[in-house]
Amino acid sequence: MDKSKRVRVPQMAWYGDTELELYFPDSWEVIPCYMRGHNAPPLNEDKIRKAFHNPIGSKTIRELAKGKKEVAILFDDMTRPTPTSLLIPYVLEELAAGGIPDDNVRFIAAIGAHGSMNGIDFRKKLGDDVMGRFLVYNHNPYENCTPLGVSSRGTPISVNSEFMSCDLKIGIGCIVPHQMSGFGGGAKIVLPGIASMDTIDANHARLCLFPTAGICRYEDNVLEQDIIEAVRMAGLDVKIDAILNLKREITALFVGDPVEEHKEGVKLAREHYATDMVRDCDIVVANCYSKANEACLAPPIASPLLSSNGGDMVLTVVTPEGQITHYFYRSFGRKFGGRGWVPKTGLPNNTKRLTIMAPYSDRVGSDWIAPYNSINWAKSWEEVIQELKVRYGNKAKVAVIPDATVQYFSDVSND
Repeated sequence: MDKSKRVRVPQMAWYGDTELELYFPDSWEVIPCYMRGHNAPPLNEDKIRKAFHNPIGSKTIRELAKGKKEVAILFDDMTRPTPTSLLIPYVLEELAAGGIPDDNVRFIAAIGAHGSMNGIDFRKKLGDDVMGRFLVYNHNPYENCTPLGVSSRGTPISVNSEFMSCDLKIGIGCIVPHQMSGFGGGAKIVLPGIASMDTIDANHARLCLFPTAGICRYEDNVLEQDIIEAVRMAGLDVKIDAILNLKREITALFVGDPVEEHKEGVKLAREHYATDMVRDCDIVVANCYSKANEACLAPPIASPLLSSNGGDMVLTVVTPEGQITHYFYRSFGRKFGGRGWVPKTGLPNNTKRLTIMAPYSDRVGSDWIAPYNSINWAKSWEEVIQELKVRYGNKAKVAVIPDATVQYFSDVSND
């Protein structure tokens, strides 16, 4: 078989970071759709340190730490590809230089409305020694949140009380395209990260409906502006945001004021994650990697590539943990769900047939993609390709998206 008809895609983020080889008949047209920054080189230690020593719009962490007593460090959860453990030593070095002892530092998982993290998750995210050296907490969106007032857009802002008890507040995350706020990272570590469920509800349920919300819409995004207002009310001092390649390596780093550093990071992210458009495909294979546990993000990215007459969408979803618990958007029964849950009534746009290749099956987790009984399931690529060959014979146009959970197609984005 012609090697040009084989495409390797990343798999198993947080479980060894392996690759899956997808193979296709020689006679098919196969188009790998790589984001422009997929193979950007990782930063070395000197460049990471340079970002910490030259923050954007703020003093260095060590300068901010002088005279402070209690420090909260927010970090994102397993739905984000941030290699947090690589950045923590630089943060701790800065805090130590500012005179902060370990006992005065705590870590808070900014899980928003997601399910809580456990010790295995914490060790993957933070490294082996953090749990024994520091206090590490989950955020609870239902309890222990401090009201801060109401935003100018009518959102009651209430955030984690442990975070608010500290006089130096730091966040660690990454910048990737986001379906509602334009780009993740920045102020989202606070809202929804450590916000109360009422705050998340008021922000997400109302403001995501505005026409300015959407993937890669940023500057005039009303939802994002509300989030920025919340981060100012909460007093996050410094945000650290990474941009990553398709190996989850840090290729750029932005440190500083959570709004100003994010603006600079978005300028690069808009180009870094952009992918050239392909149209009128018979088949789109959308691999889920960085956010494999939020596979619902992939269909809106993949469906515009399919023919308007309809085609096959294949999601490759390889994650032992299954789909993330989401107390706002997920179902919790056949007829029950979180505040933002809306039952799916059909397949994604342009999709005649939806196949999910999932060696670790999660049937209930699929219902935020399509109705259970409308999905064709497979456990291996061999099963998938055999069925596709029966359907398409010797001719098919195929697009392969290496990570449909963080890529976007530049000419169909909401720039």
